[in-house]
Amino acid sequence: MTISSSRDAAGPTDAPEVPGAEAGSPPNPRRWAALTFIGLAQLMIVLDMTIVNIALPSAQKALAISDGNRQWIITAYTLAFGSLLFLGGRIADYTGRRRAFMIGLIGFAGASALGGASPNFGTLLAARTLQGMFAALLAPAVLALISVNFTKSDERAKAFGILGAIAAGGGAFGLIVGGTLTEYLDWRWCLFVNVPIAVVAAFGWYTLPADHRAAVRARFDLPGVVLVVAGLLAVVYGCSEAESSGWSSGKVIGLLVAGVVLLAVFVVVESRVTEPLLPLRVLLNRTRGSAYLAVGLAIVGMFSLFLFLTYYEQVVRGYSPVKTGCAFLPLTAGVLAGAGGISRRLLPKLPPRAIMAPGLLFGAIGVGWLTVLSPTTSYAGVLLPAQFVIGLGMGLVMAPAMNYATYGVDLRDTGVASASVTTMQQIGGSIGIALLNTIATSATTSYVGSHAKSPALLGNALTHGFTTGFGWAAGILAVAVVLVAALMNTPAPDPNAASDGAPAVHMG
Repeated sequence: MTISSSRDAAGPTDAPEVPGAEAGSPPNPRRWAALTFIGLAQLMIVLDMTIVNIALPSAQKALAISDGNRQWIITAYTLAFGSLLFLGGRIADYTGRRRAFMIGLIGFAGASALGGASPNFGTLLAARTLQGMFAALLAPAVLALISVNFTKSDERAKAFGILGAIAAGGGAFGLIVGGTLTEYLDWRWCLFVNVPIAVVAAFGWYTLPADHRAAVRARFDLPGVVLVVAGLLAVVYGCSEAESSGWSSGKVIGLLVAGVVLLAVFVVVESRVTEPLLPLRVLLNRTRGSAYLAVGLAIVGMFSLFLFLTYYEQVVRGYSPVKTGCAFLPLTAGVLAGAGGISRRLLPKLPPRAIMAPGLLFGAIGVGWLTVLSPTTSYAGVLLPAQFVIGLGMGLVMAPAMNYATYGVDLRDTGVASASVTTMQQIGGSIGIALLNTIATSATTSYVGSHAKSPALLGNALTHGFTTGFGWAAGILAVAVVLVAALMNTPAPDPNAASDGAPAVHMG
């Protein structure tokens, strides 16, 4: 098929003027300095996806949170983040990327400070929800600013390689920071730590390109906002509830059916409104759609690794929070090698699927390797090399996926295109954790019921559940290899073409 320039394919020519950089404008002379501050903001967002996990037991005890409610400290953030990202991307497109970046940055820091000072569960829950809301504005602004700052393919590849390393490795780094802060200071510092990061990142205001006001007054697709928020909320909440209620419960089935129906109605509405929240042209591009799919499925494997290995190391092996965090260092090393080293060099030279499909395969092999775990497995013999292989694979996936998430998109849609890839991260992680945790818990319960009581029963049962979950995660990643290899037939980039110019590309 033939894909014309993104400006021709994007829609009416009387759309609002693009806030941010104008087509044909000279490169921002401070773009590399800007990348430093943008990267700090990205690090802050990614840290918050994992740093609270290690602090959760201490927070639960300090605030007297019940076992049934503790999950909401995590899901309040991911649900708000994932379900509001499309709105955040559209706001960034209309109001200006620099303005959205600063509002999101300041709001996220304020919500973090509120969470750290929380006197009770309700306040902490509200703070985590606010963090997710401001992250939904900040995250698409981050990726959109990269898109408008770096227009040459070689520079863009380097910038996204750096951002991809932060995005894929920041989660593991958050576990280390969370363990250190929890063990030596207090769990509240896992939230307070965002404040100094945000203060430093705010100095990036002067390095970012100036915003241009939209030519017409912004009109937001409110029906679309309600439908996508409600639909994603129902799907993710339904998957989360499956852990305690089971997949066959009426509540879970009802939530999942309602979520699918709401999202289907959302698609219909978006195809008919004049100014949609999510223009379907953003998703229907084969390159961008494949990038979103790869991210969503890759995150399933990554998040299951964080969840299961954290509990395996602390509960089964008795590691301290700091030791648990340090145990993830091989994962971080692999991510840095994949995203910051290999991907950065290969992105300007190879088609994206030639990088992403092998990356997903490495991820599947590494996660599959963890299925041999036992309560006495050697760290150096299995956990260390398996994590490095997984990290290498995730690095190879995330850098090109983030690059091609805005491939050929009109400048006015870069915010919402960026929001789409980040939404896949959040929703993929939430659904993946709910699905795989339910599988692991069921396997653990079955193991306990079929084995005689002994001092080693709990450790054996938990490990059996985790390895079962890893097996399913490896299978999902293997399916992702096939899908990405088949769908993403995008050619290698033209080193002489500006990446946002989106020249005509012939495929298939």
